[in-house]
Amino acid sequence: MFIGRDAELKRLNEMYASDKFECAIIYGRRRVGKTTLIKEFIKDKKAIYFVAREADGAVNLNVFSGDVYSVTARELAKNAFFSDWERAFDYIYQISKDSRVVLAIDEYPFLAGGYRPISSILQAHIDARFQESKLFLILCGSSMSFMENQVLGYKSPLYGRRTAQFKITPFGFFEALPFLESFSKEDKAVLYGVTGGVPEYLNKINSTKSAAENIIDLFLTASGALFEEPSNLLKQELREPATYNGIIEAIADGASRLNEIATKCGIESNKCAKYLNSLMSLGIVKKELPVTETSSKRSIYLLDDMMFRFWYRFVFPNMSGIVSSLGSAVFDSEIATELPAYMGLVFEEICKQYLLEQAKKNALPFLPGKIGRWWGNNPHEKRQEEIDVLTYRKGSALFCECKWRKAPVDVDVLTALTEKTHLFHYEKVWLWLFSKTGFTARLVSRADEGGNVRLVRFEDMF
Repeated sequence: MFIGRDAELKRLNEMYASDKFECAIIYGRRRVGKTTLIKEFIKDKKAIYFVAREADGAVNLNVFSGDVYSVTARELAKNAFFSDWERAFDYIYQISKDSRVVLAIDEYPFLAGGYRPISSILQAHIDARFQESKLFLILCGSSMSFMENQVLGYKSPLYGRRTAQFKITPFGFFEALPFLESFSKEDKAVLYGVTGGVPEYLNKINSTKSAAENIIDLFLTASGALFEEPSNLLKQELREPATYNGIIEAIADGASRLNEIATKCGIESNKCAKYLNSLMSLGIVKKELPVTETSSKRSIYLLDDMMFRFWYRFVFPNMSGIVSSLGSAVFDSEIATELPAYMGLVFEEICKQYLLEQAKKNALPFLPGKIGRWWGNNPHEKRQEEIDVLTYRKGSALFCECKWRKAPVDVDVLTALTEKTHLFHYEKVWLWLFSKTGFTARLVSRADEGGNVRLVRFEDMF
């Protein structure tokens, strides 16, 4: 069953209805559902779907020939081959000049890597002929850096030829809920937190088993689908997986500044920065600043991919036990008690997504601007402070505290958050507290008195 991607599918169908040349660039990390989106879009249309191989141009041309003829002239599909890519695209023009045809080229970086002139040839055909046709061209790829630089970048022959681009990202928590219907609300959050909302991982969840059993099956079993997933992804995407693995391990172990990460890995800072940029382009690592800041001097590096974050925290240190079939014991002793702490950042992300959902419904006190975490010095108390979520616009600000713990949130949390607001100079201030478990009667009473305080229980966020 096709789930989600409603906005992308709607936009693609609007483009299709234009009945003129369109060129959509679709890209995103592996496993995120790009191919599923394309297949859903073309399922009721005259469409040629071609997956490029990691091979030379001749091999891909032969495969392309078969895919084209299987749609347009079945009797030729097995024996007829285009002699070169020029003639292949000439044929595409002939069949699309008077009627709508979709040509989807998946894994385009493989095609361009095996035959470098392909982008220039394609650009020439777009300019000379396709622009006057009814062709709907889709170029799709998993290599983020290639798609952003070699297809969308201004130095690319294809620069300026696209009519739309779609960066496909993992599902947010609320988008992922249809995959998790059989689980409790708390388990929905946990399973989202270990899969990171990646559709292929969500699809592997067994609805007849508990969240704990799914984690054991997927991550803590040597034959589990996600037991070696980060290692496999690094090998597929990067040339020096061992070096990148060391950098990710350093970040997972608490190193967050560039110098800290470089020192821990034993590499020069400038080289480390290049490795980090590659990891950021893949969506594995993110560079974060306090939400009110613009200076990169205060930036830190975090694991952005939740599955990577979970894997390096719990799977990587316990691989020997997992290989020895001790997955259940690893879960009981190493994960069960630490899961609430791990879920802290996950819950903050869910709360941010909730605020954006509320903004779409015009249910926030103001239209949010930048939204994110804040940390900095408290000059009065001479200590570092953190705010889980802060969003602001002009003179208005919304401060949020997010608590994923068993005990109900009490007045002390509101008091501490109120004190932190004094570090800023916003005219209008709102305070929202999010809690997995709920709030004490004392806090509910205090919130009612304040007028600018809202208490949000996790179960009410659905």
